[in-house]
Amino acid sequence: LIAAVMVARGEADAMLSGVVGRFHKKLGYARSVIPLEPRVSSTSAMTGVINQLGVFFFLDTHVQEDPTIEQVVEATLQAAYRLKLFGIEPNIALLSHSNFGSHDSRDALKMRQVREALLKRKPELNIDGEMQGDTAWDEALRKQIMPNSTLKGRANLFVLPNLEAANIAYNLVRVFTDGVAIGPILMGISKPVHILTTSATSRRVMNMTAIAAVDAQIRRLLEAEKGGADKSND
Repeated sequence: LIAAVMVARGEADAMLSGVVGRFHKKLGYARSVIPLEPRVSSTSAMTGVINQLGVFFFLDTHVQEDPTIEQVVEATLQAAYRLKLFGIEPNIALLSHSNFGSHDSRDALKMRQVREALLKRKPELNIDGEMQGDTAWDEALRKQIMPNSTLKGRANLFVLPNLEAANIAYNLVRVFTDGVAIGPILMGISKPVHILTTSATSRRVMNMTAIAAVDAQIRRLLEAEKGGADKSND
């Protein structure tokens, strides 16, 4: 809580919490003193895996147990923005057990509606769904199943319908590929705050320290640009 207060008051540039204790308890401390970003209704967490095949990100791995359509939309847009800051072009797959309407379960319908909402808001996104994991991974298979798919290339941002699925998917990929984890990267909060998990290694702490520092620098630049624009309009 003290660290969160320091960030909220501007006495610290960023906060990195962990690795002992419960994630949601620490998030609650941060949220009690640090507001959400403008036009955002909730926080979310994206976690990445670096392995021999590339860099892949999973959403939402730690925060929203059963997000609404709008919450998934918000989180996906924030995640896509983060990937671009990392210099990665987001190829977004909305995952489900259903392939482009093959099932009409609650979560399949949710991800279908997420796609519609995202493309309506950001038609330039390289995104499609709902689809199964292998369809997201294999472009040839995807073209066979859905020749008119709006997702080009192999997906690198996997958006799952709930926390259980996202966390399981991320951990299995990390362990099975002997990958290096990045995150969780907390999104939606108005200050650079990130909460590590109990499995975080010293390497992950270093990586997240760098991400938190860059996060703080980018926010400071954006605030300076906004301040300059406001003055020019006076």
